[in-house]
Amino acid sequence: MGVSELRSLATQDEATPRHCPPYAAELVRAGLLTPADVTLAQMVEDHCDTSLGRILYAEGLVQEADILTAEAALSGIDRLDPMQPLQIAETPDPIDPRLLLKHRAAPVVTASGEQRLALGSPSRRDAMTGKLPDAILALPTAVAPETAIQDAIATFHRKALTTMAQSRVDETESCRSWSANPTYRLAGVAFGVVALVLLTLLFPPLVFGFLLGWAGFTLIVAALLRVSAFVAHLSRPERDRIRAPSGPQARLPKVSVLVPLFRETEIAHALITRLSHLTYPKSLLEVILILEEEDDTTRKTLAEIDLPPWMRAVIVPDGQPRTKPRAMNYALDFCHGDIIGIFDAEDDPDPDQITMVARRFQTAPPEVACLQGILDYYNPKQNWLARCFTIEYATWFRVMLPGLARLGLAIPLGGTTLYFRRDVLEELGGWDAHNVTEDADLGFRLARHGYRTEMIGTVTGEEANCRLWPWVKQRSRWLKGYMTTYLVHMRRPRLLHRQLGPWKFWGFQAHFITALSQFFLAPFLWSFWLVLFGMPHPLDPLLPRDILMTMGKLFLAVEVINILIYTSAVSGRFHRHLLPWTPLMHFYTPLGTIAAYKALYEMVFKPFFWDKTQHGLSLSTGKPADDGTGSKGAVNLTGIQFEARHKRL
Repeated sequence: MGVSELRSLATQDEATPRHCPPYAAELVRAGLLTPADVTLAQMVEDHCDTSLGRILYAEGLVQEADILTAEAALSGIDRLDPMQPLQIAETPDPIDPRLLLKHRAAPVVTASGEQRLALGSPSRRDAMTGKLPDAILALPTAVAPETAIQDAIATFHRKALTTMAQSRVDETESCRSWSANPTYRLAGVAFGVVALVLLTLLFPPLVFGFLLGWAGFTLIVAALLRVSAFVAHLSRPERDRIRAPSGPQARLPKVSVLVPLFRETEIAHALITRLSHLTYPKSLLEVILILEEEDDTTRKTLAEIDLPPWMRAVIVPDGQPRTKPRAMNYALDFCHGDIIGIFDAEDDPDPDQITMVARRFQTAPPEVACLQGILDYYNPKQNWLARCFTIEYATWFRVMLPGLARLGLAIPLGGTTLYFRRDVLEELGGWDAHNVTEDADLGFRLARHGYRTEMIGTVTGEEANCRLWPWVKQRSRWLKGYMTTYLVHMRRPRLLHRQLGPWKFWGFQAHFITALSQFFLAPFLWSFWLVLFGMPHPLDPLLPRDILMTMGKLFLAVEVINILIYTSAVSGRFHRHLLPWTPLMHFYTPLGTIAAYKALYEMVFKPFFWDKTQHGLSLSTGKPADDGTGSKGAVNLTGIQFEARHKRL
């Protein structure tokens, strides 16, 4: 809740004045604030872990420059010239620029050549004790906008920050040590292909039988894993379904949300509008739009938009690899939040999503380091591909992931609607800048280090990929990342087994091996249709027809099970229109085989290439219509429910 919402509940005359900081009183005397607005801002401050000045600025009640001028005058310190770019001072000993960014403080040189410690507020100086070197803390204080301080640090330490963004994750847990030169990988693949061709020419039935046998084995393992997750999901206790905690509430924490953008001019305006619907107190919310330095079009588009005070752009210096995780690594140190969230450019989150996340982190045990929300699509009726995509995601996020988590298995993360405890994220080194499925990789790194991911019942709408070739490119990137993630974590299998434990280790194997095998060997499984329709099969010389028929029936049974799980996933009121389309998923999943072989090609020649998904292709980019289940929520100052929820569950 913010000041504007409180105004709807209390008139100016009803607001009871109380003691306020001197700078706020000065702003009132100058006519820049009203006493009632200060009082309302103090009411927000009672429930939020932030300063009164931040509330006043974030709510648009006063300009940041006015606050800085008033604080400087009352404290008798310098107010650095806002018209002059800040110049970072050299320090006797090197200092990690990430530390300066995190605390939004830096030694600067004034126009007269004097050194000062630039801070966003003089009141923050005491909080810097022990966090910055004594030599820097000994400098006289001066105030400047925090964004200007961070921009100056980014310019001065450009090279160091760019290098750090590429290599935050420990090298033993990253794929960056892989050579970009494809020679060795190509030689290995060529050797494997030649060997397979020779064996096929010499022993065709045996080779076909081996590959079909492995495909059948992984099919059974995948089916058992899916059924187990499905049963676990259905059997979870009702208490696990509670959407928000109850009882006494602590102050709401600061939350920073990273939104990587790259060539997103089509949906930039819609993104700003959607994020503005978030009901989390804006004084605690920081949305960082991450832009690539070479992406002039998106930068120009955003320059034409009047961003709210709680939203800002961070420019990532050009460099390699040009990936989403590298950009997020760079932007992470610009954040001030205790919780770090991730949205994609086309996302449309539930308005009270961040409030739910913040409250859950306050009540969850420390080992719960990540909360994963539910992803859904706002254009499921656009065409057959969009419908199938929506069914697939409904199954994954509403059935499989909750079920796998309930089974105690480590889960791969989705790329958005993710929230992390910042200290844990920094402890693990953020994201692997070279992994094109940095989300899946991070999910298992969290598990390896003793942390846990929970699903949380809040929904973010996305744009379903509704065109064939963009779908193939997106899926090939995911599969290439899956191969990368598996190979990275399996560098030292014994260590992985020790860190995860037997149960999670074999769950890891089952998840990755079956997923990759099913996509690559799907054509062999399709051969069972020949048996089911009474046609000749390549294994007729090796196996009796009865055995082949049994295997064919098993294949058919797995297909039926998959359709039943799909049906269960979309049986809710919001997705019920997709029920007739679930049988057609049998024709949707083979598209993944095309993507798999494209992924294998890129794994050899372009392992770090990020094949970006184009957004803004859907006919509709709005929220789905209310399905009649939305609740009429009352405004609650403690943040449990600020407004009516969009119930998309």
